[in-house]
This record gives sequence, structure tokens and C-alpha cells, in this order.
Amino acid sequence: MPPTNASMTLSRDAGRFGLGTPAGALDAGNRLLASLPEHDLRHLTALFESVTVEVGEVLYEPGQPIGYIYFPGDCLISLLAVAEGRMTLEVGSVGREGVLGASVALGHDLAQVRAVVQRSGTASRIGRAEFCTEFAQLDSLQRLLYRYTDTLLAQAIQIAVCSRFHVLEARLARSLLITRDRLQSEKFHLTHEFLAHTLGVRRVGVTKAASALQQQKLITYSRGNIEILDSAGLEAVSCRCYALVKDSGPIGMANVFV
Repeated sequence: MPPTNASMTLSRDAGRFGLGTPAGALDAGNRLLASLPEHDLRHLTALFESVTVEVGEVLYEPGQPIGYIYFPGDCLISLLAVAEGRMTLEVGSVGREGVLGASVALGHDLAQVRAVVQRSGTASRIGRAEFCTEFAQLDSLQRLLYRYTDTLLAQAIQIAVCSRFHVLEARLARSLLITRDRLQSEKFHLTHEFLAHTLGVRRVGVTKAASALQQQKLITYSRGNIEILDSAGLEAVSCRCYALVKDSGPIGMANVFV
């Protein structure tokens, strides 16, 4: 199971990204922030700090207070539902297209999922109280985050259904495709252990499913290093859930930015 104590390391560049940072410098490629009007973005970035997060770090635990809201840049954060303190299942992920912790604006002060860093990188973060103050005042931020939160919930419901009714090989294909989309790369690193936690299965199940995809020459997988060789083929193997949740799908993130 991923470690349960979050360890957040400030980026070496954090000092350069303090008050008065030019608009866009702190968004680090975050799509939500980049969608804000320039004036609102400039105002918000003055309140952010840049942090570096490492693979396996736990940013939130269920039932614990949310201290910071994170806007990922090049990192990826896995959202895990937790049962009995040890069994987990991924119900979503947050990359450059989104935000972690926006539910505080809706009155949810406690985390509902375990948020674990899936890929190390940078993020812009802001304290809970400051975020709630800005959310109440910025109509542009409200509109974006209402749409984003609604879309993330719809995706979580679909992934939960997928986990109950679809075979592991199709679920793994769906998970790899979503990871590819979030990272915008055909190559990434995911260990058997991490995949087992996200898919809610034993490591042996991940090994068998990954081997099946390899034998079909859809992916290569060695010591956690994954490369998608045939995207179209992997989509064909995946269940219909990927077509629903992908960026351009009916409940994809593209709907947030209309």
C-alpha cells in the first residue's frame, strides 16, 4: 500500500514564484488555470506557491482535513477510494486538466479519497481558506470548477461501474489509456503494486492482464516501464468506458472548457 504520511517538498524555484509572479508563470501548464481570464489568473497566481511532489506521496487521506488545493502541472495524482483502511480502488485521476481539493468550496473540509502521487512533478497550491475566499469572489473560477467537479463525479461513477462489471484486461487497457491522456505521453512508469491498488486486485492479476496485452503487441511492460505500441488496438481491447471518459467523450474533460 502507498505510504500514509504525506511529504511535500517545496520546489527549488518556489522563491522565484512568490508574490507578484507574472500571470501564467505558476500555472505550469495547468489547463484550468490557463482557461481563466487574464486578470483573474494574475490575481490568483499571486497567492500560489510552487511545490514538487514525488511518486507515492499521499496528499490527502479520507476523513482528514484538506489543507491545500493543488493545480497539477506535469504531475499526476491518483484518487483512491479506501475500504477498511487497506483495500483501494482508483475512482479518478487529476493531471494538468484539473484540480485537487476543489470540493472545499462546496463545504467539504475533509478529504473523501486518498490522493496519491502517481507521477512526480510540479503543482501550484493554495491554502484552503484563501482558496474559498477567492472562489466566492471570482465568477470565472466558480463556473469552471462547478463544471469540473460535476465531470469528475460522473467519471468516478463510470469507473466504479466499470470496476464491478468489466473484465480486468479491459479495465487495465482503460486505465493505461487514461494515464496516457493525462500525461500526454505513450511512455510512463507504473509498478505492478501501484496498478494493483488502482484496479483493486492482487498483483498476480495485474501481471496476467499486462502479459495478455503484451502478447497482443499492444504494450511493452518491463519493471514498471510501460509503452503503448498500438493505441487503436488498446482502445479496441478496452471496455466502452474509455470512450465515455476520454477527453472528447460524453463525460470527458473537454466538456469543462466549452
